[in-house]
Amino acid sequence: MLKLDHVALRVSDMDAAIAFYTEKIGLELMYDRTDEEHHERFAFLKLEGGNLELLQNLDANNQPVAFPKPNVEEPYCPHVAIATKDLSALAMSLEKRGIPLLKGPMEIPASVRWLYVADPDNNILEFVQWLEA
Repeated sequence: MLKLDHVALRVSDMDAAIAFYTEKIGLELMYDRTDEEHHERFAFLKLEGGNLELLQNLDANNQPVAFPKPNVEEPYCPHVAIATKDLSALAMSLEKRGIPLLKGPMEIPASVRWLYVADPDNNILEFVQWLEA
């Protein structure tokens, strides 16, 4: 049987990305490491069902490598979908933390509610609440 282990997102500034995901989204940092041999810095954040990895490319001197941010456009793919039990409370929390909503909340009655946000590198996060029928 296969099981999701993690999803990886490319970031340009690891410290800023870690701050965003821990302070604004509320994930817990597992660890942050630099792999000098393979010229990358990576951090893992706890997420039930499969963790979130942040990856930053480094040059031959192990300094960050700039990259163009992806465009933010519908249908907001690829994205990482994160489940929540209360989308309304989460939306208010995101707003208080200064994270603008790209779209939503949206709803399919008696099925699902969701919204989209972007991290500082334009990686898309979807927050989803599955509704009881």
